[in-house]
Amino acid sequence: MTGTAQEGPAADGLRERLSSQQDVPVVKREEAQADRERKSDPNEEQKEKKTFGRTADGTGKGISKALVQHDTLLHAFIAGVINVAIAFQHAVATVFVVPQTHDMVSQLLSPTQPKNLSDITVLAVLALHILALYLLPSFLRRPVFAVVFLFWRGCYNVGIGYLLLIQSHHCRLVTWAKRSGIFENPSNGRNPHPNLYKIIKRELETKIPEDYVFDEAPIEYNTWLVFRRVVDLILMCDFVSYCLFAIACGGVPEGESLFMTVARWVTGLGLVGFNLWVKLDAHRVVKDFAWYWGDFFYLVDKDLTFDGVFEMAPHPMYSVGYAGYYGISMMAASYSVLFISIVAHAAQFAFLFFVESPHIEKTYNPPPTRKEKAASSPDEGKIRYYEEMQSNYPDDASVPRLASSLQPSPVHNLMGLRNIDLYRITDTSVLVLQIYMFTLTILTPSTPPFQTFFVLNAIAWRLWFSAGLGYVLHRQSTEKTWSRHFVKFGESIEEAWRQWKGMYHLSLTMSYVSFVAATWKMYTPPPHWGYGLVPLYHILGVMLVALQLWTVFSIYDSLGEFGWFFGDFFFDHAPKLTHSGIYRYLNNPERVIGLAGVWGAVLITRSKAIFLVALLSHLLTLGFIQFVERPHMRKLYGGDIKHDAGLVKNLKRSLPPPLRQWQGNVDKVLGETVDFVEDFIESARPKFATGVDLFVKDTKTLFRQYPARISLTRLAPDLAGYDPKDYSLEVEGIPSSALAVTERSSDKEGQTGRQPPQRTSEFKTLIFEYGTPIKVKWTAPLKHGKKDWVGLYMVADNATREATRIASAGRWVATNPGAYDSTTADRGIQTSNVRTSGAERSDGEEKDFMRGEMVFEGDKLWWTQGVFEFRYHHDGNHNVMAISLPFEIRIGKFDEDDVENDSSSSIRGAAEKALLTVVRNCFDRDPNIAPTDIDEDFGPLVERSGKFAKRVVYAVHQMFGIEFASEVVQADGNVRNLAWRICNAKKVLV
Repeated sequence: MTGTAQEGPAADGLRERLSSQQDVPVVKREEAQADRERKSDPNEEQKEKKTFGRTADGTGKGISKALVQHDTLLHAFIAGVINVAIAFQHAVATVFVVPQTHDMVSQLLSPTQPKNLSDITVLAVLALHILALYLLPSFLRRPVFAVVFLFWRGCYNVGIGYLLLIQSHHCRLVTWAKRSGIFENPSNGRNPHPNLYKIIKRELETKIPEDYVFDEAPIEYNTWLVFRRVVDLILMCDFVSYCLFAIACGGVPEGESLFMTVARWVTGLGLVGFNLWVKLDAHRVVKDFAWYWGDFFYLVDKDLTFDGVFEMAPHPMYSVGYAGYYGISMMAASYSVLFISIVAHAAQFAFLFFVESPHIEKTYNPPPTRKEKAASSPDEGKIRYYEEMQSNYPDDASVPRLASSLQPSPVHNLMGLRNIDLYRITDTSVLVLQIYMFTLTILTPSTPPFQTFFVLNAIAWRLWFSAGLGYVLHRQSTEKTWSRHFVKFGESIEEAWRQWKGMYHLSLTMSYVSFVAATWKMYTPPPHWGYGLVPLYHILGVMLVALQLWTVFSIYDSLGEFGWFFGDFFFDHAPKLTHSGIYRYLNNPERVIGLAGVWGAVLITRSKAIFLVALLSHLLTLGFIQFVERPHMRKLYGGDIKHDAGLVKNLKRSLPPPLRQWQGNVDKVLGETVDFVEDFIESARPKFATGVDLFVKDTKTLFRQYPARISLTRLAPDLAGYDPKDYSLEVEGIPSSALAVTERSSDKEGQTGRQPPQRTSEFKTLIFEYGTPIKVKWTAPLKHGKKDWVGLYMVADNATREATRIASAGRWVATNPGAYDSTTADRGIQTSNVRTSGAERSDGEEKDFMRGEMVFEGDKLWWTQGVFEFRYHHDGNHNVMAISLPFEIRIGKFDEDDVENDSSSSIRGAAEKALLTVVRNCFDRDPNIAPTDIDEDFGPLVERSGKFAKRVVYAVHQMFGIEFASEVVQADGNVRNLAWRICNAKKVLV
């Protein structure tokens, strides 16, 4: 079920595993090769080759590799394939032969497949479900099976989702298997469950009689086999309980005609048949490995060709793969079945969004390293852009430009809720006009004159948006009219682009706002919601609206701000077509599903006026594509335009040969006709237009983690016998700059406070540099808790020193490796449980003790200024055994008066030096992204993850008093440009 990935320019919605060329430590490769040679038959040329899997055995360090093949335009500049490295921390890659397994239905129902206890258990549970349908009274069948189905659906999307999530992030399922020892041979004495071992071994070896030896298979593979048996039970019960619920709810609506009954059943059976083909074709491509989420446990070296259903729809297993649910709902003629189908489908999309897509992105589409990025050859347009932007600036020049004649500024985008900026006149105008329109809609009555006004208003906005802006774009394409107008008044191309974006955004927004207002005026709530097809009209309408919203998000994800606003009409960059994301399946998604929501409004209102507006909108969109977009694309991209997208190509392939030939002749005639019409239109020079649909970028909500209220006793029972005096914490870090220290005695203090404080001891205040790693040394008794841990907190967050009453939010490290079922808990451990003689104690005691060291860095630090402390907690709880000395994290302010030579170049050089250190700290000192000098580019991960840029923005604000958007940091790309921007901003603002 994991045959597709999240759409994007890099992944293109596919996950393809190809043979890797990376040298990897091989375990038992000789045995695998010998086995392959022994079983090979030279007379059987079609014999399937063995598949090799790569996994981690936990014995050291290693890397496993997979390749992601891109069936997109990315072939043009990255040679079609990028190399994706997946590093398994604390593990060596193990190569093994992946045995052949069979699909779920064959394993359970085929008499040719061997059966075991788990198969009998699954079949028995299914039989109990069927038996319950006939034993339950008729009035209990619906509620009981609704609950049963929702239970199994929860086990699927929530239960399996949770297991896969913890396996993806922490390898927790494999860790559980290792710690329990259930796959260890009892003869070695490390398996406390010998009977369970025998049962599991018998079950697995019965199901896989060839190429599989339980004791020799990697633990990751055995864990996956056990996991898939659980999946078999849940998925089969999920489907069977759904079908039984549909049977319990099925019936013939009162007064239904024979024609409607036949049409309903024929359509329903067609959808079920299509659903079955989708599942079978998807399994043909992804095999059992991806069907059962195998890449959460190990990877395979194999060539997969993602054709068939994977060229027709994104995530076909979760999108069109649920067509059968709606077919069954139609055959059952029950709104209850339809509603529960929609709930199940929505839960499956949530499973995709929260579980599968993040894992796919992490595994198959990581950002390239700096070396890989440098090795790739950028296109000439990009080279010219950077040469223009990073040319030698005189001392009095303005800040380095983010825009050029080749491409617009990549910052301060217009689309998306988080990009709304009320200081920008476009955003303010759009907001005010929306408020005005919606207020007018609500306050006016729905009488015929007002209905007419709102419908005509919607038509006017649509005509302006499509025909008016289409004319502007056509003139811009042929004569650069829009750009020439602004250049005439001494403005730049960037200003022309900015004004165009504002006009297009405002027109697009008002086009749909006016349509929504007209729909509201023409809509009349039904007197009876349960009557006839009224609920169906509303459900289909809402689904069409959702389809259009998804289409809009997908288009924007594929094209970005540049493509959304037709940037190639304005900038002479090296043109590149996008064949990724939704454009893999449809060349022009706006042509059909781009206006699905408009037709959804027609279904909901069933108004002739709204039908007229929808028809006009669709015709204008088709005209815009034909007479504005298509000629411009021909001029720019020529033969690179893809004739048939995946969906069309597969539909044509499925046609019988006579129909296929007839369709080709029709295409030829239509093509010649279109060319004739275009020539005629061009000679008459009329100007047509239309546009793309809707707006809004998919935003991610930032969830704040609130303190957890934990009730603890002052002395927990498990603390008996432990003396807090035997525990200690010592902190070491890189001292902050002298600027941070002198700020504490500045002129803003009182007369006495301006002097350095007098001390009566040698203790010095601990002030560490922002973002630098902090080392913690701990001591504990010999028999301290196995699950002891150290957390980092703000001093003011805890009112008591005996117990911690706030969550650590991931800023913690375990004292003992392997104590927690999470790899992140061990991240930072340097040494652990080093027995030390009591003679080294400083408290007068003579008992030996344990000591260890750990380092807090990266996401385990606080990325803000403040006073902090470390707390040592006992055995997995929040009882505090020791607290470190408080320390302060402070960013020293940059003062130009401290620079010896006050020339601009000297100040800029000092700023660059100070900024380089801070930027390196903000980038976790990772050699793949942190620059080593002021001219080295930031690593690609800075563009992928916004947290790094936001850290720099905060530090710059504290150091220089200048606040930037995080996109500016990403766009500047190196310390020199950023320092230049800061210095010039201070000249303007100070």
